[in-house]
Amino acid sequence: MTGVPVDAITLETTSVEQTAEFVGTIRSRRTTVIQPQAEGFLVRILVRSGTRVTAGTPLFEIDAPAERAALAAIESTRAAREADAEFARQQADRAKALLAVGAMSQQEFEQASTALRTAEAQLRAVDEQIRQQQAQLAYFRVVAPAAGVVGDVPVRVGERVTRTTVLTTLDDNSTLELYVNVPVQQASLLRLGLPVRILSSSGEVVATESVNYVSASVDDATQTILIKTPVRSAGQFRTEQTVRAVVVFAEAPGLIVPVVAATRINGRYFVFVADTADGATVARQRAIEVGRVVGNGYVVTSGLSAGDRLIVGGIQKIGDGAPVMIMPAAEGGQ
Repeated sequence: MTGVPVDAITLETTSVEQTAEFVGTIRSRRTTVIQPQAEGFLVRILVRSGTRVTAGTPLFEIDAPAERAALAAIESTRAAREADAEFARQQADRAKALLAVGAMSQQEFEQASTALRTAEAQLRAVDEQIRQQQAQLAYFRVVAPAAGVVGDVPVRVGERVTRTTVLTTLDDNSTLELYVNVPVQQASLLRLGLPVRILSSSGEVVATESVNYVSASVDDATQTILIKTPVRSAGQFRTEQTVRAVVVFAEAPGLIVPVVAATRINGRYFVFVADTADGATVARQRAIEVGRVVGNGYVVTSGLSAGDRLIVGGIQKIGDGAPVMIMPAAEGGQ
């Protein structure tokens, strides 16, 4: 009896990955929050958001009238102390010359030498005060502590800032990390070195990285475990960008059937297999359990075995027990 022409493939065991997709966040490993070390009114903003700066680049300037006045006062005092030291030095030199010719006593010479040391000590003390005041004044000029890209600048000229005011951030996008929160139910599958694929919005793999950190604790609020991977393709991403991340937990032998071969009826999946007995080939409907979709196929968890001949074409023309004729050119392996 002639059967209905159908296309079929012979199922073969293939390597099937156990994966899960999550939403991850790209973050910089070198993000610096810029806050002032002094308080006052902001008088100059020297950079704009998005500007790349190097270490030491001036970013902001805070008004410091009191500190500048104090520095000017100390500097004027230094002029007087320097004049005192110079006079004491001249007196000491004169006393030394007079002592050599016997025109001055040893006591008077020692008094002149002591006066010189006192004047020089006072000058050094004033110099130290100047250095301290200059260091204090430097806090009113905020500079970049490291290289990076300037983030948002939420402050404006004329605002009063304190040591807790956030002026901006500096992000170095050359060293990024991917943060992924995995549900605690999958904690037993996590380990260092697991592959993580970063996907584009269209589902294409744009980077493949490896897990280099697994948190030892569970986030109490979300009941998830944080894992991290380095992002070497840093030029494609920006800090705080959200991406699709697929974590590959394991690989195991399995079967994959084309999506077009499976029919869903009342929430269950069915396929047709070609069964040959007594020289006749008939289609047998078989219920299967499927897992996730891989490419254009379902991962079969039960209902089929390697070697089964799965009907993949002409399904709409047959039913359970219908005689079929497998087209020779169409039969192949999966």
